[in-house]
Amino acid sequence: MPRRQRCRRICREPIFMDFSSDGHENEDVVVLTVDEYEVIRLVDYQKKTHEQCAQQMNISRTTVTEIYEGARYKLADYIVNGKHLRIAGGYYRLCDGASACCGGSCHRNTAEGCEEACCV
Repeated sequence: MPRRQRCRRICREPIFMDFSSDGHENEDVVVLTVDEYEVIRLVDYQKKTHEQCAQQMNISRTTVTEIYEGARYKLADYIVNGKHLRIAGGYYRLCDGASACCGGSCHRNTAEGCEEACCV
């Protein structure tokens, strides 16, 4: 019996959710999950290590690596093949906005409390 999947903690959902390579709607859509987006944001944009990313998202380092590899493949597919990119879904919960939750750099404006139920 497989282990139960841990809910991944993210600071906020992305502001922009849909991207088109040529400004037109393409029938081929690549779906990047919100947790994949968060790993890309933390590792590539904020230059955090996989270990730091794992700690912030409350998952293991190996899980971060697996998510990262899948996300990079999807981004490459979007760029190389000119597909439409959509960020949606995933298995995550929003952080509680506390200063320590995201290493003191939380993007949440207020501490609304963690959402106990994960999005699916």
